[in-house]
Amino acid sequence: MWPTSAGLIAGAVLDRLIPDPRRGHPVAVFGSAAARLEQVLYRPSRARGALFTALAVGTAAGLGAGLGAAVERAAGPTGRAAAASATAAATAGATWAALGGAMLAREAEAIADALESGDLDEARRRLPGLCGRDPSVLDEKGIARATVESVAENTSDAVVGPLVWGALLGLPGLLGYRAANTLDAMVGHRSERYERFGAASARLDDVANWAPSRLTALLACAAAPLVGGSPRRALRVTARDGDRHPSPNSGRCEAAFAGALDLRLGGTNRYGDRVEHRPELGEGRHPEAADIRRAVALARAVDAGAAAVAAAVAVLPALPALPGGRR
Repeated sequence: MWPTSAGLIAGAVLDRLIPDPRRGHPVAVFGSAAARLEQVLYRPSRARGALFTALAVGTAAGLGAGLGAAVERAAGPTGRAAAASATAAATAGATWAALGGAMLAREAEAIADALESGDLDEARRRLPGLCGRDPSVLDEKGIARATVESVAENTSDAVVGPLVWGALLGLPGLLGYRAANTLDAMVGHRSERYERFGAASARLDDVANWAPSRLTALLACAAAPLVGGSPRRALRVTARDGDRHPSPNSGRCEAAFAGALDLRLGGTNRYGDRVEHRPELGEGRHPEAADIRRAVALARAVDAGAAAVAAAVAVLPALPALPGGRR
């Protein structure tokens, strides 16, 4: 199992080093294909939505399985070392395509740059790249809060989730997870069009992110001292406030970041004509521009920890068994 482990680590490093292309990114290509499939299948029906989700995610996972099988066949029966190297390379490429941690950090830091230079209009222009809130009604602190919350939530979605499923299922897990998460962003939100059609995508994303979101929270709590926080406080806030968020997963991440950064997140959010009043998470002050950089630093620590955990999980099946069947 070392090729998967090595590929996950290499892919995480590549995500830091190689910026996403402006055109032709694999996730964008998948999104375009999924949009065309939606046009063919769309009806305001849960059954049609489930079919759409199954076809799109199943195709992505199948491509991963096919790629893995093709790599093994190309190496031949005697090319074990070549097959392992090719598997590691394929896993690294798929991991790079599936991860979005570096892009998340760059977008958040660009918003911090704009706020720190007093350019509120530029910060508002950039915010939709991270979340769906209406930036026109947000002041500096509102944009800072939205950015910190987006960094917390998307650290799980864009980094920890792919790594966890890549460790468990290899290439099919990486590509299948990224497909499911992309569909949730496309059709999983509540609206008149997607209330029924997007239900299956939203539910699948909830299930797929259950474990990654909780690992994200634990890693954020452990890394709290790196941003001047307390692991004990972060754990307390996570346990107390993690279930208060409307999402069964995002609340864990946001509460952990709030506790680790000693901030207060949550409150009123406006999404176009829709307004949500969410409970506050944490017990500190409200975020400011400088806290965006602290959130990014915490996210990077979580990214590194998740890569290490995923690599360890991936290699577990290859460890020799101890007496009694234990590893």
